Amino acid sequence: MQLMRTLLVGVLICSSALLQASVLPEDRLDVLYHQYEGGGMKINGPSVLVRKSVADKVAVHANYYVDEVSAASIDVLVSASPYSEERTEKSVGVDYLHGKAIYSLSYANSEENDFEANSVHFDMSQDFFGDLTTLSFGYSKGWDEVFRSDDNTFAEEADRQHFRINISQILTRNLRASLGHELITDEGYLNNPYRSVRYLTGGGNYSFEPERYPETRTSEATSLRLSYYLPWRAGLHGEYRLYNDSWGIDANSWQLKLIQPLGGKWTLEGRYRAYQQGQADFYADLFPFQNAQNFLARDKELSEFSSTVVGVGIGFEFSKSNWDTFDRAGLNLWVDRFSFDYENFRDIRVASTPGTEPLYSFDATVTRLLFTLWY
Repeated sequence: MQLMRTLLVGVLICSSALLQASVLPEDRLDVLYHQYEGGGMKINGPSVLVRKSVADKVAVHANYYVDEVSAASIDVLVSASPYSEERTEKSVGVDYLHGKAIYSLSYANSEENDFEANSVHFDMSQDFFGDLTTLSFGYSKGWDEVFRSDDNTFAEEADRQHFRINISQILTRNLRASLGHELITDEGYLNNPYRSVRYLTGGGNYSFEPERYPETRTSEATSLRLSYYLPWRAGLHGEYRLYNDSWGIDANSWQLKLIQPLGGKWTLEGRYRAYQQGQADFYADLFPFQNAQNFLARDKELSEFSSTVVGVGIGFEFSKSNWDTFDRAGLNLWVDRFSFDYENFRDIRVASTPGTEPLYSFDATVTRLLFTLWY
């Protein structure tokens, strides 16, 4: 579940940390519909974002975001029953422009029937050297409450901190580069209370026991991004990212994106992303016996796997000639196709000798339709 929502957040939301220094965000209204479907799960819902400048140096924004979830994924089917739930997220924030710096502060709350998350975010961005260099850094603090819908006595907590820094440099008239680093620390209850691991029993069978995770996790990621303006008025964007954490996971990914104006008010986008991950130290698809080690995990997102994304998008901007209240409007549609291949997570829905079941894989589609009004 966490991976699916992470994917949606990744393709839906541009954080305040990405704002260009010295320029406040434009006044705008965004109305978005999103849908994720794949691997036995369907997540969809609306998102509404409003930004408004209060004065020349201050801008405020508010966002309301909904996930309607229906799930019959492989994780659910092997240990529980299909379910449906709704998650709502609300956030508010303010941006303050001072000289060549922008300071951003925001608060977000997310609620569902067995989970509540609260977080605060601070970001700062500053231009240097004739606006050719931009340095930004940020800090986020989150605190989560975890429950079980089938056990009123179960209640756990987790605290999260996120540190980030990024430097961006205009190298030539057509080339911009940026280098960023993130450090995330998690402490508390970090696993899913519904998920189980499996272990061998006598007679060539297996049984289940609850997962057990460490109560701390430290993650680091470094990203290099390049943006190049092509001679035929297109933008080419590339990114390479390295990740590692204290649970033993190492991962890397790379992405290319091309944005091509088609003439008039039309824009076409295309992207490709590849991701490769190693497993956590305490992960196993099948443990040799019950309580085989101190920490136990069979979450497929902690296994060794690879994924790819192929995405296309098209946008159209309406002129302002027929608008009295608004400056202009835009309509954008994006479709991303994800493919996941797991190297050591097996599909135990297929009856076979334990440990020889086929390896699991699935495809998913993320669709986003965005309507924007600038005013």
